[in-house]
Amino acid sequence: MRSNETGRGGECAAGAARRRRTAEGFTIVEIIVVVIIIAALATMIVPRFFGRVGTARRAVAAQMLREIEKAIELFAHDYGRWPEALDELITRPADIAEAKWQQPTLREKDLSDPWGRRFGYKCPGDHGAYDVYSLGADGEPGGEGENTDVTNW
Repeated sequence: MRSNETGRGGECAAGAARRRRTAEGFTIVEIIVVVIIIAALATMIVPRFFGRVGTARRAVAAQMLREIEKAIELFAHDYGRWPEALDELITRPADIAEAKWQQPTLREKDLSDPWGRRFGYKCPGDHGAYDVYSLGADGEPGGEGENTDVTNW
């Protein structure tokens, strides 16, 4: 009987050691497997996400351009002329009396596109009374995808 008790005691000690080891933390193999799974998921998800960032910036640029157009139209309505530059939408031009000057609807930051460059403005425009545009991510005329110009024409 003594040998059976020793055998059981050995099994109990081994089982207890296994339980202690698993309760202490993860093995290096388990950590590597988790890292590989995360890396695989990232390679599938991240490119899709970054592809949408460009689309989102173009949508934001188009919305900002519409806000600038509204401010230009209000300026023309209030003062009887088109602004000579976008800066006139936020600071009072010298030819407009201070008493007649209306609080601007835009701020300095509203005149920059999502890529950090100022919107372009031309008056008279080539495509209408005035042209407002952003040259996209590359800052060059034309382009495709995120580099496509955003215009009011």
